[in-house]
Amino acid sequence: MSELPERTDALVIGGGVIGTSVACHLAEAGVGTVLLERGTLGSGASGATANVVRTFFPGDARTGSLAVRSLAAYRAFAERTGSPLGLQRVGFMVLFTEEEQVEKFRRDHAAQQAAGVDVKLVSASEAARLNPLLDERTVLAAAWSPEAYSCDPAAIVRGYAAAAQEAGAVVRTDAPVTAIDPDGRVHTPAGSILAENIICAAGPWAGAVGDMAGVHLPVTPEPTELLLADPPAEPLTNLPMTLHPTRLRIRAWKDRILVGMGRPRQDESREDWLQRLSQQLGTTYPALAGIRLRRGWSGSFDSSKDGAALIGRDPDRPFFYAAGFSGTGLCQAPAAGELLRDLYLGK
Repeated sequence: MSELPERTDALVIGGGVIGTSVACHLAEAGVGTVLLERGTLGSGASGATANVVRTFFPGDARTGSLAVRSLAAYRAFAERTGSPLGLQRVGFMVLFTEEEQVEKFRRDHAAQQAAGVDVKLVSASEAARLNPLLDERTVLAAAWSPEAYSCDPAAIVRGYAAAAQEAGAVVRTDAPVTAIDPDGRVHTPAGSILAENIICAAGPWAGAVGDMAGVHLPVTPEPTELLLADPPAEPLTNLPMTLHPTRLRIRAWKDRILVGMGRPRQDESREDWLQRLSQQLGTTYPALAGIRLRRGWSGSFDSSKDGAALIGRDPDRPFFYAAGFSGTGLCQAPAAGELLRDLYLGK
């Protein structure tokens, strides 16, 4: 790794979709910017996702508005950065198994529409038409949002990083932050750099970075694991990303099915978790009963207390943050970069 500059106006810590977006937006606004990534670009939470960007977030129209804004940016991403994302519509469906869930959706629907989110309530039979694997007898209704797309997170990171460098930013990988002095000097194994302003976009490590700077960020790492299931006997014609109230989610993944349901609870073994996941999978999707589940990939994301991102500035020092995206950073990265840029510039 090459030597770090002696100083910078803005130091972005974290090289995932959020950090590279922030660095790109700052650099393009004329701010002297350095980005530090502890490993390789996109190797943290950005590399452990289901690779879907969506705009509907149940009960959270604020996040939906940022996702709508971000989706517009993704559609223009290739033209802006030269990095095509391969957006392909898959759709997103949230299953409801209790009447209260249906009523909660109805109460929230106006706010979702005001945020620009395209979502509607569909019957159990319509949900089964949209997802042919679903046993409609196991649900009451569902929320259906067509605005969900598979994409390439690595291309997002590459595109933003390249655009940031083209605008003058310095990007350094394999540069974990080890300490932050009160005067803004940031230390890494490769040397130190004096930062007039620090922007924490460190994902699962955001809390630890905040602690180094004396800033409390209520963000904790939450492990997650995604599995790959063999395809059912009948070929799939369409399969939207589908979320069950138990947190079980599935989507098509090439010729297989991607399956997730968090990680084992603290008092639960991995074997018991897999059994619970398989049982729920077979109940909701009978064609997948007993199907073999193989390891996919695992990682951690930055979890906030209410699942909504924390974007702001510490009132006592030049320390900005964009963290706590709770697994939805991919859907909000462009808007987060715009917000941090505007906050930094005092807009």
